[in-house]
Amino acid sequence: MYVYRKKLDKFDMGGGVIRQYLGEGNKLNAQHWDMADKSVVKWHKHKQEQFGYVIKGGFKMLIGKEKAVLKAGDAYFIPPNVWHEFVAVGQTEAIDLFTPVKKDFPWMSKGGNAGKRIKAKK
Repeated sequence: MYVYRKKLDKFDMGGGVIRQYLGEGNKLNAQHWDMADKSVVKWHKHKQEQFGYVIKGGFKMLIGKEKAVLKAGDAYFIPPNVWHEFVAVGQTEAIDLFTPVKKDFPWMSKGGNAGKRIKAKK
């Protein structure tokens, strides 16, 4: 399977957070995040294990009780069921992988899990 980002819809999650679902295999899925400076993915946890890679910008992060500031080129691992939060430092892009597949976003308030669809230009 190949993925062409320009052909994929994006979802405006509110608060400066744009999500793009890149796809999934049998046991994992991938998301692209584009976050405005100081936008927040609120304190939450989920059953999936998570790996993330910062493409540009950075995050002030809290994973459990551990705080860190990540920059482009840095990465993070979040075990299942561990509370965590992200605050974007500058315009930030990142890729997240989840296993097992994750499709719900309980940290979002109002508007449901999917966010407002931004149609791809085909």
